[in-house]
Amino acid sequence: EDRNVRSVAEAVETVSGVVDGADYNGSPAQDFIIRGFEQGGSFRNGYRDVDSYGLTGVGTIDRVEVLKGPASVLFGAVEPGGIINIVTKQPLSEPYYKLEFEAGNRDFYQPSLDFSGPLNDDKTLLYRLNASYQTSDGFQDFVNTNLTTFAPTISWELGDKTDLTLYYEYINFKGTFEQYTSVISDNTLLPRSFYQGYPNDAFVNNTTQKFGYTVSHEFSDNWQIRNNFSVVNNSNAEEYTLAIGVVNDESLRQFAQDRDFTIDNYFGQIDLLGKFNTGSISHQILIGFDFNSYIQTYARSIGSNVPNLDIANPNYDIPSFTYGARSSSTDRSQAYGIYLQDQISFLDNLKLLIGGRFDWITSDNTNDVTGETTENPENSAFSPRIGLVYQPSKSISLYTSYSQSFVPVTESNPDGEIFEPTRGTQYEVGIKGDFLEGRLSATLAAYQITKSNILTDDPNNDDSDFLIQVGEQRSRGIELDVTGEILPGWKAIASYAYTNAEVTEDNDLPVGNQLVSVPENQASLWTTYEFQNSDLKGLGFGLGLFYVGTRAGDSANSFELPDYLRTDAAIYYRRDGFKAGINIRNLFDTDYIRTSDDGRTFLRRGAPFTIIGSISWEF
Repeated sequence: EDRNVRSVAEAVETVSGVVDGADYNGSPAQDFIIRGFEQGGSFRNGYRDVDSYGLTGVGTIDRVEVLKGPASVLFGAVEPGGIINIVTKQPLSEPYYKLEFEAGNRDFYQPSLDFSGPLNDDKTLLYRLNASYQTSDGFQDFVNTNLTTFAPTISWELGDKTDLTLYYEYINFKGTFEQYTSVISDNTLLPRSFYQGYPNDAFVNNTTQKFGYTVSHEFSDNWQIRNNFSVVNNSNAEEYTLAIGVVNDESLRQFAQDRDFTIDNYFGQIDLLGKFNTGSISHQILIGFDFNSYIQTYARSIGSNVPNLDIANPNYDIPSFTYGARSSSTDRSQAYGIYLQDQISFLDNLKLLIGGRFDWITSDNTNDVTGETTENPENSAFSPRIGLVYQPSKSISLYTSYSQSFVPVTESNPDGEIFEPTRGTQYEVGIKGDFLEGRLSATLAAYQITKSNILTDDPNNDDSDFLIQVGEQRSRGIELDVTGEILPGWKAIASYAYTNAEVTEDNDLPVGNQLVSVPENQASLWTTYEFQNSDLKGLGFGLGLFYVGTRAGDSANSFELPDYLRTDAAIYYRRDGFKAGINIRNLFDTDYIRTSDDGRTFLRRGAPFTIIGSISWEF
């Protein structure tokens, strides 16, 4: 809230070991790199939500949770670095109204509202409504986008022990979107405002709709059952040209595409939570089952005879080019999982967490032009987790854990060899502490994650279609996070991460190559001070420092992304439901690369100096 973040990626910049994994076309659809490994999309209220193409607006978010390390024991197929979980705003039992307006440079404007309260006298039926509209120009030439969000939620208390929540969320992102930027052979970046495609007819229209329900029932003080069902529909239509290579440092080779696709994601879950004792030992148990159905339809046409774009003297006024035949396909997957977890308290200061999950996944692909369907081999996997916490005092916790994750593999050799899922295995130790009478918390962790069963070429077969599962990548790191109130009115969030993420086995890439866009060193500090007394009560100031070290620009490690230090600042005033603020991002206009999509022409540029003023009323 103090930083006035405009995306989930901005929100998690204060968390150690989490860096930008690239957004999709400048929209609020985001990948994250956590502990060296990329995770596409995020989770919502603890269940599977959007992938790399699904939109997530910040107006509906109450808080963001980062779960580090392999999380398959609860969430199924996920990459081993961790997950981002979005916890949404819920209806309130007392009337609440908030109106806000924001404006900034590059023609940024955003009105928004947040209303909540009871719909009946006994307050068993509650609602919440979030809505906003955003328009802005980009820092690149020709870029202009609009973002619309509309999200109603209803909570219904069906009885003393049963609650039902229904929700719907609509997010639309459209306009001429931000392009990648490129680096030429002497590692010089193209100008920040340079649009490295042809803007004529370039557009994106991406809509994500989410709806579903959550119901919970308490059998007693110790036992409850929960059930949720969600549907996420994402439809995207876009046309663009894209730079796919630098020619003699003089021009950019272009790729043109007109495509549209839909993604339907259905997720259902039921679980039982209970507490009981066996003698002097207490248990908190979780038993559950979930299913996930994922359907993607994809159609596209490829442009031909697209001229290269001159770097020094770009001519964007070109004749229309032709598109080839349209291809179309449908991918489907179904996943089922059962899981069991028990948190065992042997003593008040000694706890053991043990759990496991088993998944079955089937998938197929249909060529919609020929009607031919290919059935992929069935994947199954068991994912264990075990952790131990010892508290030598009320303010100190020592812990250690072991966990695994998996991601199914759909590829198979021409000879029909069935591939195992890729595996993630993590060992972690750490210490957590509370200081200053609980006002300040700190966590120090050390970990090693190994991702195995990665596909790579078979060196004993000249056919490039033959693959073997001998690839391996490893990430080792140390992370420190400190957050809390140092003195009355003075708050801070500080983090540091050392991450060594590298290739350890591969037939294509040299052993020792660093993983793309993973900095060895990353640090952040966000601190605010707000006057607590006198006539200045409610006046606050904020300062942020965000450092990201050098990173590999591509898998071959042929170039590096330079390190950068970005400075943010804020000033705000809060009093009796009124708030006004000014937030500055990139105060000193640092030119930097946020992340790479694995190539010299696929770099995401950081935005220049950005200032946004906001004013709101809560009543």
